[in-house]
Amino acid sequence: METGTIAAWNLGEGDSFNAGDSICTVETDKATVDFEAQDEGVVAKIIVQAGGGEIPCGTPILVTVEDEADVPSFKDFVVEAAAAPPVEEAAPTPAPTPVAAAPTPAAAPAAAAPTGERVLASPRAHTLAKEKGYGEISALRIVGTGPGGRIIAQDVLEYDPSTAPAPVVAETTTAAAATPAAAAPAAAAASTPLPEPVQGPGYTDYSLPTSAMELASRLHTSKQNVPHYYLSIDLSLESLMELRSSLNSTMKLDENDGGISVNDLLMKAAAAAMKTVPAANASWMENFIRVYDSVDINVVVGNGSSLYAPVVRDAGRRGLKALSDDVAAATAVVEGEEGSDPTTVPGFGDVGTFTMVNLGMFGVKSAAPIIREPQACALALGVIENRIVPNDDAESEEIYKESVMMTATLSCDHRVVDGAVGAQWLSAFKNHVENPVTLLL
Repeated sequence: METGTIAAWNLGEGDSFNAGDSICTVETDKATVDFEAQDEGVVAKIIVQAGGGEIPCGTPILVTVEDEADVPSFKDFVVEAAAAPPVEEAAPTPAPTPVAAAPTPAAAPAAAAPTGERVLASPRAHTLAKEKGYGEISALRIVGTGPGGRIIAQDVLEYDPSTAPAPVVAETTTAAAATPAAAAPAAAAASTPLPEPVQGPGYTDYSLPTSAMELASRLHTSKQNVPHYYLSIDLSLESLMELRSSLNSTMKLDENDGGISVNDLLMKAAAAAMKTVPAANASWMENFIRVYDSVDINVVVGNGSSLYAPVVRDAGRRGLKALSDDVAAATAVVEGEEGSDPTTVPGFGDVGTFTMVNLGMFGVKSAAPIIREPQACALALGVIENRIVPNDDAESEEIYKESVMMTATLSCDHRVVDGAVGAQWLSAFKNHVENPVTLLL
């Protein structure tokens, strides 16, 4: 922290305080914190008023004394020349009304709730938006780079209204009122044609849809913020594939006709593992950990500029066919099937509690995925292949056998899921995959 803003003074001049009492509330670009007293004393003079703009660390903001009788001596106190410049720089800032009312914008999302918009932004980001004349953050197209997509002060400073896709916002306003606000970027990207590639001397520039840029920004920030570690395990899929064949045969469907896929069963197994080890279905919230009741899985589909991660809601409590239909609907949108509308797909563009990506179709054996904040885990699935493995049949004379196998890699946020919990989750996942009848419980 290099600068901060005083949001409110909790004590006035002449008020006494004890160690641990909150003297004032300070806003930074990422948090709002209390400035606590370290000893007993009396507030003699408040030098910097609340809402007085950014204050560099080390700038005097108040005078305290031990004896209340000394308070009048500081009535006309001013900071000496050495400290005067920071005060003089901050002085013009309190004059405009929007700055003085800095705490008010923080409550703006609540007032805008009936429109379906809910924007996560730091108090400092709200203040900067007002100071720059942008108005409410909820009305801007700013991609947040803070934890969980939160808009921080730097995002506002880098915001350029001239490049913001204002027409897209207008087109999706109606849809946003009926669907989560996060679905708007995906819907707009799917419905707005991209500019033609630009040829250069020895290169070609390809435009990206807004959704792809937002996803890239989230992953970039997550990789910087989250302490990743990785765990891998080999899975036998023979029993799972037998169950899939039996279910599709019963429904008289195959995978191309809306039948259950291996990926659908693996997604259900991941949701079941979350029920066994709920500590993995959680988020880091700076000063506490939030554990979710519902398992909402982002399933990565598509590739390149058409890469999306629609969320499948409540995967732990819903049936396999319902999960399969949700994934099929999202895939149809990404593949651009005629008549597909992103706004009709449940959870398109939302962030769930867990992410799963299957790279087996590309022949990849294993991968270490980037966790998508605020999630704590991401699972990557490798190619399904026949491998020679030790024979665990005690009655067989063969030492080895051929088995259908897959490697799964779990990326974990060590702040939320330590090594033991991650290992327990993978063990539970393996148990559900290799004993798929447990998915029916």
